[in-house]
Formats: sequence, C-alpha cells, structure tokens
Amino acid sequence: MKNVGEAPQEELATGERSTRNRVVRSVLDHGPSTVSELAQRLGLTQAAVRRHLDVLAADGIVEARERRVYGARTRGRPAKVFALTDCGREAFDQSYDELAVDALRWIGEREGGDEAIAAFARARIAAQAGSYREAVEAAAPEERAQALARALSADGYAATARSAPHPQQGEQLCQHHCPVAHAAERFPQLCEAETEFFAELLGTHVQRLATIAHGDGVCTTYIPKSSTVSRAAGASPPPKPPESSKTPRTSGAKSEKPSPRIHNATASASTAGRNPA
Repeated sequence: MKNVGEAPQEELATGERSTRNRVVRSVLDHGPSTVSELAQRLGLTQAAVRRHLDVLAADGIVEARERRVYGARTRGRPAKVFALTDCGREAFDQSYDELAVDALRWIGEREGGDEAIAAFARARIAAQAGSYREAVEAAAPEERAQALARALSADGYAATARSAPHPQQGEQLCQHHCPVAHAAERFPQLCEAETEFFAELLGTHVQRLATIAHGDGVCTTYIPKSSTVSRAAGASPPPKPPESSKTPRTSGAKSEKPSPRIHNATASASTAGRNPA
C-alpha cells in the first residue's frame, strides 16, 4: 500500500530519467566534468550525481577517466572526470553517419582520391562560413574567440572559449560536441579544413590540440593571445606554439596541404594530440 504523499513509481522513474538526461547534457555542453562540477551546475548533491553517473556508466553512456593536465604537473593524481562515450554521443547525433561516410568514400574513389575529399571539406566549410565570419568581425578583437564559440554553439557544437592554461598565452576554443565525428574519424580532411578556416577567420596560426574524432573528450584548438589584437593592429602573426604530439591517422588518407585559397593564415593541419579529458 502506498504511503500518503508518496509519488507513483512511474513518476519517480520519469523524474530519475529527467535528472539523468540533465547530467548527460551537462557533460555534453561543458565537456568531461568532475562529480563536484556536475553537482554545482545542476544543483544536486554529490551523492545524487554519483548515483546517476553509476547508472550511466553501467549503460555505457559515460566513462571515468583522468583529467588531462596542461603544462607542468602538480603533485597528486589528476582529478577523475566523467566523459561521454561514443554511445552517449550517438544520442545527440543524427543517424546519417554511414550515409556520409559512404558518400565521402565514393567521392574519393571516383573523383580524385584525397584531393577530392579535401576539396569537398573546404567547400563545405565555405558554405557555412557566412554566419561565423559575421559574428567574429562584429566582435572586438579580444572577444573574437568567444564570438566564434557562440556561433559554433548555435550550430550544435556546444563550444566554449577559455584562457589557455599556464604557461601558454592565449585561448582554447573547445567544441564539446561534433555532429560529424564519425565521418571525421575516417576522413580527417574534415577536421583539417575546419582548422584552416579558424586560422583564416582569426588571422593567425592556430593549433588543433585534440579532436573527438581521434577519441579525445573535446575538440580543442589553441589560439595565441595576441592573434586578434595583432590582426587589428596590422602586426605580423605571433610565432607558432610548440608542436603537439602526433598520433597515427585513423584512415589511410594523406595529409592535405593548406588550402591555396587561404593566404593570410597558417593553419595547423594536425588533428592529433591526445586529450583524454
């Protein structure tokens, strides 16, 4: 017999699912997160967050990993964070991944191999460039990374811009979601074209530190601090940051050279660099 004031079991289950969905969405929007960070964002106790994470981990939606530490490591173990798995991301993706992969494979086989795929990737970015360019050019130089992040979020990339960790002097553009991650895993030209576009748009060399397509928790792009200010003042771009470690490409595609249409920017074509968190 149900106690007075007790919610029906179905309502309890619905409430649990709703809260669990909020946890998943928070990880998607903000990237790999600690229990404490999730509790603070969602207004829950840490015990409640752990309970939901245990269920999500058992369902293969999230997984625990160590947070990546940029720069010099401090004493102690890195904080444990929870990140979405491929299965968790699929809940937010459209179900056209295999169609896209098949189409790109057909382009490569019939129309000119890697060069044709790279040309398609650049054309795709060019077709979407208008809103990004408008948002960035309307912003003050020191706010352009933030403006680009907002424009990317409007297209479903759940992007943020934040200061890069010491000793780097600049910003990190973080895309916590990638609608084309599965296609980009097999065809890295998609990531390379995007990196080239960011460099052209911001007027400086940028460095792709990590990508979801390579299994990292977040697509992370390093933007030197003086990039937009130098561009506005007419100064030459700052020197390139140290190269990140390379990882083998997940497809047999060759590295594509920067687009000849980009004249005033030098983009890093690397989509590598591991970022476990």
